[in-house]
Amino acid sequence: MRLRIDLAYDGTAFKGWAAQPGLRTVQGELVAALATVRRVPVEQVAVVCAGRTDAGVHARGQVVHHDVEGAEDTEVPDKLARRLNGVLPPDVRVRRVVEAPAGFDARFGALWRRYAYRVADRTDLLDPLTRAHVLAWPRPLDLDAMNAASALLVGRHDFASFCKRREGATTIRTLLDLSWARDDAGVAVGTVRADAFCHSMVRALVGCLLAVGEGRREPAWAGEVLRAERRDAGAAVVHAHGLTLEEVAYPPDDELAARATQTMARRVREDVDG
Repeated sequence: MRLRIDLAYDGTAFKGWAAQPGLRTVQGELVAALATVRRVPVEQVAVVCAGRTDAGVHARGQVVHHDVEGAEDTEVPDKLARRLNGVLPPDVRVRRVVEAPAGFDARFGALWRRYAYRVADRTDLLDPLTRAHVLAWPRPLDLDAMNAASALLVGRHDFASFCKRREGATTIRTLLDLSWARDDAGVAVGTVRADAFCHSMVRALVGCLLAVGEGRREPAWAGEVLRAERRDAGAAVVHAHGLTLEEVAYPPDDELAARATQTMARRVREDVDG
């Protein structure tokens, strides 16, 4: 049985998603909790996530798949969420566990991932209760200028200017949309959606757009940075704590297997991150 686990976490105290020896990670905590509730060795527990978040990045909509083998309780999906939340630390919560449909793959089956980056750019917006997931910015931002710059980045491009390079990996991505708006409290929220992201890509995009928003650069500069296909010192990678993985989308059940096969074949050729 393949299970789909929908997960949320506060990334503040984690060194990212991926398990690393001697470091606290979200994957490490989830695997340990699964091993405990299933009463199996940690070495026998494997999970695959939709998006491997960096250190300090949060998630409301992380999706994980986990395979249960053998003659285990057939009511596992109904009980596992409650059991896991009983042993997981409070900065990780399982939102639901369901039996995954045939062909489901949390990583390769995804159509897109949506992230949000939150910025408080006025003193009246600075809230100590949200300091762990909202970036405090010392200067007011012009969201119209940021949206004009964002429009230049949407589409299929080589995002080498906004990615931390890995040997042999492509930096070509399809940015489906990127826009800025203020929430009900007045916080500036950048929403970005793509088929996949490379390492630090969203935070580098935000760093570029903040330079435009505060008036240091014109909107056209974002396009110049993109076309240069190399990192620009003027587009800093912003802090991780303002970034949250909000949602991952999948095709209808009868298209899941085909989507996973298609994406897996492409990523074998291109070595694309999630």
